[in-house]
Amino acid sequence: MQKNKTVRAFSAFALSAAVVGGAALTVVNGVNAAQESAKTQAAAAGGAFKVDPVHASVIFSIKHLKASNFYGRFNDISGSFLLDGSDKSMIDISVKTASVDTDNSKRDDHIRSQDFFSAKEFPTFSFKSTSVKKTGENTFDVVGELTVRGQTKPLTVKVEKTGEGPGMAPGVTVAGFETRFTFKRSDFGMNKYVAEGVLSDEVSLIVAIEGGR
Repeated sequence: MQKNKTVRAFSAFALSAAVVGGAALTVVNGVNAAQESAKTQAAAAGGAFKVDPVHASVIFSIKHLKASNFYGRFNDISGSFLLDGSDKSMIDISVKTASVDTDNSKRDDHIRSQDFFSAKEFPTFSFKSTSVKKTGENTFDVVGELTVRGQTKPLTVKVEKTGEGPGMAPGVTVAGFETRFTFKRSDFGMNKYVAEGVLSDEVSLIVAIEGGR
């Protein structure tokens, strides 16, 4: 009998603890959800456009054997931007290195390897602005940082805001920008085939982005 009472008492205690614990977890999750909601609302209030990966392009070209320009692209692009001439103007773009696409799987795997992007160790490369200066109706000088293979270098690019208008969904506004620039891959530890002249040190990028808010 005493044993049964003890079991019932323990069961009641365990149930109470579970209820209290569940209530506490609900409160914590509720606070976290509220915090995330506040962050989302703050971002929306800031007016930044979120990159639409379906309508974003990062295209690169590199010279092969000092003879021809070879082109490829990256297919996984994310980030946000705002180009309105205010002090809130910014660009923050991240690209998944493993998403490289040259229409040749063997070559793509080589570009992902340690000879080039070392995609497993460095899954992204990115550009983040530190200042944005409006130079014309739709043009900007953007000072920022380019990070490739974990190394960050200063970079200034000229950016054109290509447009802004209503999106497909009600209440959505879309905008876009484009920039073109060249960097030396050896600055980021990608030296493969530079000395031999098989591939150029200079890599040119075309970044054309659309986003919505």
